[in-house]
Amino acid sequence: MKTIDKRTATRETLRFDARRRWLWAGLLLVGAPAFSSGNPGKGAPRIEVWKSPTCGCCRDWIEHVRANGFEVAVNETGNAAVRARLGIPQALGSCHTAVVDGYALEGHVPASDIRRLLQERPKAVGLAVPGMPIGSPGMDGSAYGGRRDPFDVLLVHEGGKASTFRRVE
Repeated sequence: MKTIDKRTATRETLRFDARRRWLWAGLLLVGAPAFSSGNPGKGAPRIEVWKSPTCGCCRDWIEHVRANGFEVAVNETGNAAVRARLGIPQALGSCHTAVVDGYALEGHVPASDIRRLLQERPKAVGLAVPGMPIGSPGMDGSAYGGRRDPFDVLLVHEGGKASTFRRVE
């Protein structure tokens, strides 16, 4: 019968434990970015917003998209010039304009529709929720008493034409 020296066994166990710890640490470092967001290797999608510095519903919409995993940069310089530059017609305008991954966003577009846009990647200028419909993200606070008006999220095409992306009841 073979006898095992206690010191040798302890050294071997410690070496095995150290290798196992390094292996797990390496796997965590390599795999962590893939689990940190829905956008592997890129981090959270970044939305850049242009709005008036005094608009409260714009601030609420920004909080909505942040709460839904988007990173947000804010420009408090107004949005009319940016809206025109991006190709969103004035008739589809709202109180803030944004850009995410090459797409324009106009108004109170729900985060779920932004995610769908980024997943489907249609050939389009972007999405718009014209006006400021009560019940849309940012227009849904306690001041509105729970009121929710139906509204359309529009897919804006080149040349300013739009089609319904989703109807919100």
